[in-house]
Amino acid sequence: MSSLSDDEVAAAAGPGVGPLPPPWPDDPRLDPELLAGGDHRNVVDRYRYWRLDAVVADLDTRRHPLRVAIQNWEHDFNIGSMVRTANAFNAAGVHIVGRRRWNRRGAMVTDRYLHVEHHPGVEEFAARLGSEGYTLVGVDNLAGSVPLERTELPERCCLVFGSEGPGLTPEMVAACSSLVAISQYGSTRSLNAGAAAAIAMFAWAQRWADPG
Repeated sequence: MSSLSDDEVAAAAGPGVGPLPPPWPDDPRLDPELLAGGDHRNVVDRYRYWRLDAVVADLDTRRHPLRVAIQNWEHDFNIGSMVRTANAFNAAGVHIVGRRRWNRRGAMVTDRYLHVEHHPGVEEFAARLGSEGYTLVGVDNLAGSVPLERTELPERCCLVFGSEGPGLTPEMVAACSSLVAISQYGSTRSLNAGAAAAIAMFAWAQRWADPG
């Protein structure tokens, strides 16, 4: 098992940039420690040397209404990958349903730039999202699901994913307004949960996100 911290793992994902020679710009968004020591975080160039809270504040000005929910019953290592993808699509929020602790390593610390909420159970989660006018759409290849590629997802949509293997629980299926599945053409029974989440979020973005 790696002894590297989450920050060190994230830094290894890209070269980043070194220290910025003074004089430094007079910009309150910039972090003096990053300016002096270099910025090796997993962020796009736009946010190099920015303070964490400044990055979050800027992302908040243009969050997409898309939300993502993940059932966490088995400490699934795919959750981190799903969270990282939610960050890439600048989702309004990520909801962890079930166990509070989740495997963050795959997130590459991108969860720090998201609004992540925990819900102990399905009932509380569904009430919370319903109060904000969100439609819950389950993503699983269960009986009764319709092909994702033939479905127009709602703009105020929360895509709901289950744990790797068991998928969505019956209680969560009952809470969802609809079920969609990603069409497959090979022999495997199901897609990796992290891959399925990326495909579903991209499908939403094709309809509702500004490619610019």
